[in-house]
Amino acid sequence: MLDIPGGVLLMGSEEFYPEEGPVHEREVADFTLDAYAVTNEQFAQFVAETGYQTVAERPLRPSDFPGADPRDLVPGALVFTPTRGPVDLREWRQWWTWVPGACWKRPYGGTFLSGERADHPVVHIAYEDAETYADWAGKRLPTEAEWEWAARGGMRGRRFAWGDESTLEGALQANTWQGAFPYWNSGAGGWVGTSPVGLFPPNGYGAYDMIGNVWEWTADVWTHRHVPPGWSGVGANGRANLLAVEPDPRHARRVLKGGSHLCAPEYCLRYRPAARSPQSEDTATTHIGFRCAR
Repeated sequence: MLDIPGGVLLMGSEEFYPEEGPVHEREVADFTLDAYAVTNEQFAQFVAETGYQTVAERPLRPSDFPGADPRDLVPGALVFTPTRGPVDLREWRQWWTWVPGACWKRPYGGTFLSGERADHPVVHIAYEDAETYADWAGKRLPTEAEWEWAARGGMRGRRFAWGDESTLEGALQANTWQGAFPYWNSGAGGWVGTSPVGLFPPNGYGAYDMIGNVWEWTADVWTHRHVPPGWSGVGANGRANLLAVEPDPRHARRVLKGGSHLCAPEYCLRYRPAARSPQSEDTATTHIGFRCAR
């Protein structure tokens, strides 16, 4: 794990997506963070020692899907499936497919993982899975502020983790989509999909893959905008804010950070430290993983 020195984070951005604002200062205390996302090899060790079964490996609860045929409520997860050509990017269901049997050890629902992918980040991880692993390891999930602070690697207010341009002197710095989303991807560094952890350069704190490869869970409950510390929740116009946490605990969402190998400028310019995305706690996909803090 890396020792991350604390400081004052200039959190968020007003430049891209509305949920990234408002920009504000946030105190971050010293903490430690995994240098890499948790790998398939590490997660396999956890499962071998505990017998843990991930959310994607459990049958779906009929109460969550009223009216559904019980025969359809089988274990599985969402798998990215490239389209045959250009499509309307407003409709994500065109490239996400529910695949029975898909889980961390069978990312595409078919054959089991090979040893060649032992050093890839584990995927199909729901929030409960990440939290349980972290507890087993004597760690925890990072907060959103900790994650963003660490991702910036000592830089303040820059667009990306390495500066203001999407590349550094023309060289890729992260595993993101290379081509035309969602149908053609030449691969980052030759990798289509996840890549081995540590393949791309580390940031200023020595952390790898804070940007790209897989989205990573944080401990924070999602809000539609940042809620700065001490903020009363009432805007200048006197209206109550709309930043309440998720009203239904059955569908609670957490903040994901970092973007993934599926991020493309024309669709998801979220491979930046300030970027954030909501995700239901029970969702597992081929581009969600995690790392731990302490």
